[in-house]
Amino acid sequence: MHTEEKAALRVDFCGMDLQSPVVLLSGCVGFGEEYTRIKGFHYRDIGAVCLKGTTLEPRLGNPPHRIFETPAGMLNAIGLQNPGTRYVINDILPTLNFDETRFIINLSGSSVEDYANIAAQFDDSNIDAMEINISCPNVKEGGVAFGNDPDMSARVVEAVRKVTQKPLITKLSPNQTDIAENARHCINAGTDAFAVINTLMGMAIDIEQRTPVLGNNQGGLSGPAIKPVALLKVHQVYQVCRAHHIPIIGQGGINSAEDALEFIIAGASAIGIGTALFYDPLICPKINSGIYQYLQQHNISHISQLVGSLRLNTTSVSTCCQE
Repeated sequence: MHTEEKAALRVDFCGMDLQSPVVLLSGCVGFGEEYTRIKGFHYRDIGAVCLKGTTLEPRLGNPPHRIFETPAGMLNAIGLQNPGTRYVINDILPTLNFDETRFIINLSGSSVEDYANIAAQFDDSNIDAMEINISCPNVKEGGVAFGNDPDMSARVVEAVRKVTQKPLITKLSPNQTDIAENARHCINAGTDAFAVINTLMGMAIDIEQRTPVLGNNQGGLSGPAIKPVALLKVHQVYQVCRAHHIPIIGQGGINSAEDALEFIIAGASAIGIGTALFYDPLICPKINSGIYQYLQQHNISHISQLVGSLRLNTTSVSTCCQE
């Protein structure tokens, strides 16, 4: 990026200076080092990297198949395969260049105590921020995902907030009744930001075997297929966040500058790229360039002026299905 583009796209996100609004999403680039192997990749094209979901102890993940391509999307059921908290802190973080970009750890637990324990250990590391993956099932509560219950979501955020002053980004699930109400609870519990949204739950079936394609039976749906849902959720969460100046990473099906601009207009201060990296690993500079061109065309000097600039139609329309 040239100087003018850098100045227009630079983002202050929870006190972190992001050189681009583009964030690489957890689970899509391993622990950061995998993406650096791609010829033509430069950290200057991205603002931050969300590292792979990390649990207290090592996990092998789910049995195969773990990934399945769907129309306009992808199902995944990796199962949080990772080497565990201590290995990430002792062996992986020292290999990352924190001078080039920001690194965010993704916390994943099976109990409130797990989240607090992991966060306390990363608090002593040089990680820039923590993303709380509350879409994990709460084993003690019968396997209900934390993120589907506002009270449980708040309990996790509150527990993590007590053990760290690093920026906390709560990753919200779309698989719940009222995402805005969940956001309110998390703000009161101490979150600094949100990532909106996590994957939708889905399934694929082998009609010859009459069995689920994924070894875990079901998985998370990502990619362009979920973009309309993600946009609405960002808009809904932004209505809660704007009064508190809580920023949002908008994510879910972004694969062009136009997609990214929609999320920013809906209320996102930064945008997350995930599934698109699988078929275009060098998409990030294209998105940066497209956003900058839009700003120039509309005489907007900085990307922050575009955040939440959505102009709603004034005509009252029922939210039920229209025939």
